[in-house]
Amino acid sequence: MNPSSLSTPFAFGDLQGCHTPFLRLLAALPLGPDTPLWFAGDLVNRGPDSLATLRAVAELGARGRAVLGNHDLHLLAVSAGIRKMRGSDTLASILDAPDAQPLLDWLRHRPFAHFEDGMLMVHAGLLPQWDPRLALELADELHRALRGPDWQETLRDLYGNEPRRWSPDLKRKDRMRVAFNAFTRIRFCTPDGTMEFASNGGPASAPPGYLPWFDVPDRRTADVTVVFGHWAALGLMLRDNLIGLDSGCVWGNRLSAVKLAAIPSERQVMQVECDGCASGAE
Repeated sequence: MNPSSLSTPFAFGDLQGCHTPFLRLLAALPLGPDTPLWFAGDLVNRGPDSLATLRAVAELGARGRAVLGNHDLHLLAVSAGIRKMRGSDTLASILDAPDAQPLLDWLRHRPFAHFEDGMLMVHAGLLPQWDPRLALELADELHRALRGPDWQETLRDLYGNEPRRWSPDLKRKDRMRVAFNAFTRIRFCTPDGTMEFASNGGPASAPPGYLPWFDVPDRRTADVTVVFGHWAALGLMLRDNLIGLDSGCVWGNRLSAVKLAAIPSERQVMQVECDGCASGAE
């Protein structure tokens, strides 16, 4: 094996508390001791072992690069008393753990976007009007706000569906909510970037006038490779400039990892079955 290939990252789809499949997939990958491991968000919730999964990724240190997903943020919101635990949540083991506070602090300090070597990773997607620089600026604004002392108030203000459309004239609170929803919730939008949050089926389930966010013509992040998760009904998607990683492990399907080679033909896909992890998640 070429030693330089060991420094090429592998990116994982949504783990969602599926610790055993994650360990099986990790063991099957051709990794060096310092191979970077990227995670497209939703480390926790709905799967059977959210605590062990969160610990495992946190223990990777600088080698692990994870962005925040909607389920990760739900955990933070529950811990802060902003949202209530749902019947399908598997977060109690984290909140009751002796190391809960360090784990929550670690999670709260994860970014909303990670850019490296022409690869831009987010959890859900990007609005078509954003170029990579603007996307990273908006992600950084959110990241700095969640690291601040009043992060609970910030997070409370981020929840909500309005406004649904990006404008450079938005005030700070609205701008941050639009960015929050795009990074962690988007599947469909109109060509002008109006988001829709009710549909979670495959691309064919798009409401009239809406498209998968990545199929909007003239999307301004088309010149980088976007790596994302969140959309289990989409399944594993590989295009030259697009890597969709959520292949529905928590639905009992598969957990996927993709080697993020710069040349698309050199990208390697590894998957494991997720029997025993079925739950279902958004």
